[in-house]
Amino acid sequence: MPKNIGNERLSGFLDKDTSFVGEIRFNNTLRIDGTFEGKIMSSSTLQIGETGRVKADIEIGVISINGYVEGTIKAKTKVEIFSKGKVSGTIITPKLMIEEGAYFQGECKMEDGKKPELKPSVPTLEEKKEEIKNK
Repeated sequence: MPKNIGNERLSGFLDKDTSFVGEIRFNNTLRIDGTFEGKIMSSSTLQIGETGRVKADIEIGVISINGYVEGTIKAKTKVEIFSKGKVSGTIITPKLMIEEGAYFQGECKMEDGKKPELKPSVPTLEEKKEEIKNK
């Protein structure tokens, strides 16, 4: 039976003295304070507590990290690395929040399926010449 933590429903919990190797799929929220190695998949929320150590390929909705994560994180909504969090690997997400004091070593790709139109805020030299020419 899921329990409530704040306004979220906790559907699973790995305590600090727990180790697990394998694949996890879940609904609602999963919190890891122990050790996990393998693959994690959900469109919901994953919380890594301060004592959590995760080495995995992760496909998730939202992930909040206060512990250690090594691997590839693909988040549909956002990745949050808090001041005690450490991440080593690749992050693919539309939104990334890294708090002061956090550690991140790796590669980040900001993707949400839509390509933003990138236009410099300052006109290029060619645009400036064209503007002067048209006056």
